[in-house]
Amino acid sequence: MASVGLNTADRFRIGRVFHDSFAVIGRNFVLCAGLALLFSALPRFAIQFLVLKSIVRFTRYSSQHIAFAVTAGLVAMILASVLQAALVRVAIEDLNGKKPAFGDCMGTAFLLLLPTIGIALLATFGAALALLLLIVPGVILFLRWSVAVPVLVQERRGVLGSMARSRDLTKGSRWSLFWLWIILIVAAMAIQLALVAIIPHLGAVAAIALDAVVSALVYTLTAIAPAVCYVELRRVKEGTSVEDLAKIFA
Repeated sequence: MASVGLNTADRFRIGRVFHDSFAVIGRNFVLCAGLALLFSALPRFAIQFLVLKSIVRFTRYSSQHIAFAVTAGLVAMILASVLQAALVRVAIEDLNGKKPAFGDCMGTAFLLLLPTIGIALLATFGAALALLLLIVPGVILFLRWSVAVPVLVQERRGVLGSMARSRDLTKGSRWSLFWLWIILIVAAMAIQLALVAIIPHLGAVAAIALDAVVSALVYTLTAIAPAVCYVELRRVKEGTSVEDLAKIFA
């Protein structure tokens, strides 16, 4: 597998991030698809199928509905954290010129599960609180913490240390990161609109299955892109090659 170019980048480039993100997915499609299927598509399908059955059986909400919703939310958060950390590991290993292995990616994901959840909770609540006050501070917080999980996976700095490191790495490149996430969000919305047009022509189970698969694929890209951003930001700010990243914890 060829490694990505090692010359120091003059600035953060959105096009390079997208190119490298799709290249990582393409070179590791079976692994990425397997992880997405196992930790996103199948659980999402199961939850939505159970919700559909409960709607058919019951016409009013009950304590069981509330308990199911809370449990489903917790399970979804845990699985999403495992998948995110595993996909970040896939991306960084690939960009290091290595062949990512399922066992290594899963081991890393489970080892860092609690810190990954911690970052997700702090980043989500912090950005949400800022959004309640004003939109701009919420967006800024989201962007400054956008590579915290890749920092955690590669540099093992803990929750607060990874968020602080992400803040430093993204400084000076947040406008580029902003437009990158705008493109990702618009693309995701376009896909959802296409699903809305297709789903009415499908049966309930087929519609749920299609939604689960497409959502898993979208999540795969939005998990790998921050890892590629992390590598790109380190090139821009520190002149660090992808091989140098591999030596941090060698």
